[in-house]
Amino acid sequence: MSSTLSAEDPLGGLASALASGGIEVVDLTALLSPSTPVLDLPPDMAPIPHFELEELARYDERGRTSYQNGIHTGEHVGTHFDAPCHWVTGADKGDVADVPVRRLVAPAVVIDKSAECAADPDFLLTVEHLQEWQREHGPLPAGGWLLYRTGWAARSHDQHLFLNADDSGPHTPGITAECARWLADESPIAGLGVETVGTDAGQAFTFTPQFPAHHHLLGAGKYGVTQLQNLDRLPVTGTVLIVAPLRIAGGSGSPARVLALVEKGGVR
Repeated sequence: MSSTLSAEDPLGGLASALASGGIEVVDLTALLSPSTPVLDLPPDMAPIPHFELEELARYDERGRTSYQNGIHTGEHVGTHFDAPCHWVTGADKGDVADVPVRRLVAPAVVIDKSAECAADPDFLLTVEHLQEWQREHGPLPAGGWLLYRTGWAARSHDQHLFLNADDSGPHTPGITAECARWLADESPIAGLGVETVGTDAGQAFTFTPQFPAHHHLLGAGKYGVTQLQNLDRLPVTGTVLIVAPLRIAGGSGSPARVLALVEKGGVR
């Protein structure tokens, strides 16, 4: 992206590049509606509510000049941000309102395992996969995001297809427990972004520890972003990610608008 911007006037260069189309904005956010898929939780856990709008006024006796709604949803519905306190291991590491804004605008890279996930819905990303990626593309971005492309966004229009569950539970791609620990403790990234309903694999309840992406990453004060779209439009490197959750006091997370800034020619 440096070839588009001016070192002498980086903000002016950015504004000019956006206006001219030299930098394109790719929306990575899923549409939020009552049909947005929601993770099914075990019977001993409170269910996550689906997204709903409650009409409050629509140019009528409730408000002649306005249209407005009440919003009813869970924090972890649709494209959403996981704050550290979402998991017990990160209980003392901050809520969504505590996240420094500089952490919400950062470089991002993409690892693409969509072919492997098409062949095996339980495919797991390993440390070896990431080491191989780094040998080809360079180190993971310090303070940035690893975006894990699985092709799962193509299923996001349908709850059944998206969760892909049978009698043994959901079958969706994720990362190994060791990969989660490595990303949390040894990699320089600030967060992990995925296309699936959560940062963990569908079968992660059988791993040790259970749900290791949540356990390790949030326990290390890092973040998660889920249910992303359009990762297939991003280059492997060279993206700047903007993650914009609501600043909810005490919130464990929030629905978020997630945007990618990509230099023209970098968008696939």
